[in-house]
Amino acid sequence: MSVGAQLSVTDLRRAARHPVDFPVIAEHYQRGDIKLHIANLSAHGFMVDDAQDLERGDRVIVRLPEIGRIEAYVIWIRDARAGFQFERIIRLDDFGRIIEALQPNPRLRRAR
Repeated sequence: MSVGAQLSVTDLRRAARHPVDFPVIAEHYQRGDIKLHIANLSAHGFMVDDAQDLERGDRVIVRLPEIGRIEAYVIWIRDARAGFQFERIIRLDDFGRIIEALQPNPRLRRAR
């Protein structure tokens, strides 16, 4: 019997990704708290550039500005990077607020 996420993913990697610089402590379901660095973010998921022995299907919970805790699953791994899919799509208005809070370059933020 397979343990882990049952993933049925369409190719969402073409979704608009926003560069961010966001260190986070993720709650891994088997290994406890692990440190990750989110390098880019979309309404469907995020990419980390410091995957620590993660495997496809691993589940984590991260805390993001505006929405709080959200579960995500490892979809792909390549070298030290890993892509995660959120358990649910983030609403557009919430996503806009997250990007405003995390955008590393103030010139790329939307005018208020």
